[in-house]
Amino acid sequence: MVAAAAAARPAGDEFKTEFVTPVRVVWVSDADNVRNPEKLLEEFSGQVAVSSSDFCVLSTRGGGTASVVLDFGREYQGGIEIAAGMRGNNSPANVRVRFGESVSEAMSDVATSTATNDHAMRDFTVQVPWLGTVRTGQSGFRFVRLDLLDGETDLNLAAVRAVARYRDIPYLGSFSSDDERLDRIWLTGAYTVHLNMQEYLWDGIKRDRLVWLGDMHPEVMCIGAVFGGNEVVKKSLDLARDGTPLPGWMNGMCSYSLWWIIIHSDLYLYRGDHSYLREQHDYLRGLVRQVVSDIDQGRERLSGGERFLDWPTSEMPEVIHAGLQALTLTALERAAGMAVWLGDTELESLCRETCASLELYRPDHSGNKQAASLLAIAGLADKGEAARVVARDGAHGFSTFYGYYMLEALALAGMYDEALSIISDYWGAMLDLGATTFWEDLDYSQVARAGRIDEFVPEGMFDIHADGGAYCYEGLRHSLCHGWASGPTPWLSRHVLGIEPLEPGFARVAVRPNLGHLNRASGTMPTPYGIISVSHERMPDGKVRSEISLPDGVELADL
Repeated sequence: MVAAAAAARPAGDEFKTEFVTPVRVVWVSDADNVRNPEKLLEEFSGQVAVSSSDFCVLSTRGGGTASVVLDFGREYQGGIEIAAGMRGNNSPANVRVRFGESVSEAMSDVATSTATNDHAMRDFTVQVPWLGTVRTGQSGFRFVRLDLLDGETDLNLAAVRAVARYRDIPYLGSFSSDDERLDRIWLTGAYTVHLNMQEYLWDGIKRDRLVWLGDMHPEVMCIGAVFGGNEVVKKSLDLARDGTPLPGWMNGMCSYSLWWIIIHSDLYLYRGDHSYLREQHDYLRGLVRQVVSDIDQGRERLSGGERFLDWPTSEMPEVIHAGLQALTLTALERAAGMAVWLGDTELESLCRETCASLELYRPDHSGNKQAASLLAIAGLADKGEAARVVARDGAHGFSTFYGYYMLEALALAGMYDEALSIISDYWGAMLDLGATTFWEDLDYSQVARAGRIDEFVPEGMFDIHADGGAYCYEGLRHSLCHGWASGPTPWLSRHVLGIEPLEPGFARVAVRPNLGHLNRASGTMPTPYGIISVSHERMPDGKVRSEISLPDGVELADL
C-alpha cells in the first residue's frame, strides 16, 4: 500500500478499499471447538460457493466456547469482512467482534476494562448470514477477536478479511540512510499520518477520529514532506475556522488557535498557494487582534479557553505559561510574515510591535523539555542551554507530540547526533514493542519492563497498553496510531537531508545536510514544481559530498 503510485484523479476520488488476509492465528479458545483455523490465513476470492467444504469451523457443540484472535500484520483503518459457508441451520449466527490495536485490547471487555467504544465501535455483536458475507466495523486495529455466541452451533468460516480504507496516494517523499532503524522510523511516521488522512485529518483512527488543530501541526509537516499537497489539510483547517467564530478558541484551547496560524504559515511556505492564503485574511486579522488583546506588558494572559500544551504538562501551570509565551511570540511572528505575503502593512505592524514587547519577557522553563523547546524555537531561551535540558537523560521525558519540537530545539543547537540517538531510542522503542504505527504517548521509563503489544504479555512483565497511559489515554483507551507522533519523519527530511524552503512553494530552497553519525543519507521532497532529490555521503576526509537534483522553477540558495 505505501509504495503504490496513484494515477491522477479528481480530488475526493482518492479513497481505496483493500482486502487484507490475516498473517497469523494468535490464539484459539479450544482446539476442539476451533477447527482448521489455518484456513483463515489463505487468500479468499471474495465469493462464497455452495460447493465449498474447506472451512475454519467455530463450534459450540457440547457447551464449548469458540473464539479466535487474528493478526493482520500491521495497523489498518477500516473494518472486517466475515464470509460464511453452508451449515445445518440457516439462521444468522451471532458473533461478537472485538478490534484491538494490541493483543491485550482484542482480548478485553469494555464492561470490565479501560477499553472503550468511544469514537469508534470496537466491541459489538454482528449477525453473520448463512452462505454469505457481512462487512462491519470502522476503527483502527491490527488484531480481531471473534466469539461465536450461539450455543450448540457450528459456524463454517470461509474467510475473515480486514477491509482497509485509505487514500490511494503516492509517497513522493523518501528517506534512506545507512541506519535501517531510522529508515523504518521515517516510514512508520509517514504511514501513521497516511492512515489518519480520511475525509478529514484525524488525530487517531481508533479514538480521537477528530480534527484537533494543535495536534495537526506535526501531521501537516509530515504530509508536506511525504505527500506534498493534499485536500485533507485545507478541509480540516477550514472546518476548524468555520466552526470557531471569533472570539472563540479552536477546540476550546487558546494554544490551538495559535497553532492554526503557525500551520498556515508553514503550509504556504511548503505549497505557495496564495489564493488559499487570501481566504484566511479576514479571520487571521481578527484572530491576531484577539491574541493581542490578551497580552499585558509583554506577557501572554490568554484566557477564555483551556490553557494547554500537551498532556504530560497539563498539571504544570508555570510550564504552560512559559510555553504559551513562546507559542504566542512564534504565532505572531508567523502572522507578520503572512501579512507581508498578503500586503497588509497594518497587520504586519501590529504583529511586529507586539512581538517586540513579547521578546522582552523570558519566562523560566523550569527544567521542562516542552517549555525549553518552545522557548528556544521562539528565541526566548539560549539555544545551547535549552538543548541541554532537552538532551538530559536522553529519551526520558519526551512525549510523542512535543517530541517534534524537542528535536527542533536540538537541531537549533547543532546537536544532531543527540537527536538521532533519541529518535532511535524513543520512537524505535515502539517498533521494538511490536508497533507498526506511532502512539498517542510513550512513557519511556516503562519500556525496559514492557511486553510486546503483538503478543500475550508474559507474567511479570508490564502490559504497556492495558496498564500504561494517563489522562484521556488511560490504559486500553490509549490510541496506538496517533498522527501527532509523526515528528521524526519531517524532521529527518528537513534536518538530515537538509531540505528547507526559503521562499513560498520552494521557489528558493536551501540544502544543508546534517548527517550526525550517519555516513550517508538520500531521499526526496515533493514541491509544487516537482521532486527534489538529494544524496549525501561522508568522504574519508570527513567532508560531505552532495548530489542535488532540482525541478525547473526551484532555485538553490548559495549558502
